[in-house]
Amino acid sequence: MLNFLLWCILLFLCWPLALLALVLYPIVWILLLPLRIVGIAVEGVLELVWAVVTLPARVLGGPRR
Repeated sequence: MLNFLLWCILLFLCWPLALLALVLYPIVWILLLPLRIVGIAVEGVLELVWAVVTLPARVLGGPRR
């Protein structure tokens, strides 16, 4: 909702810039989508590595939280 209000203020102050932002937003979102997918994959791999590293401590009965 805040983004929409900011866009409305921009539309009132400088309508060509607001229309340009409205057109470019989906294009930028599509270009950044592969980076988000890579980020999700890297986060999953790091969590898997952390689980493998801490597995012996959990199996041997390390301190519980």
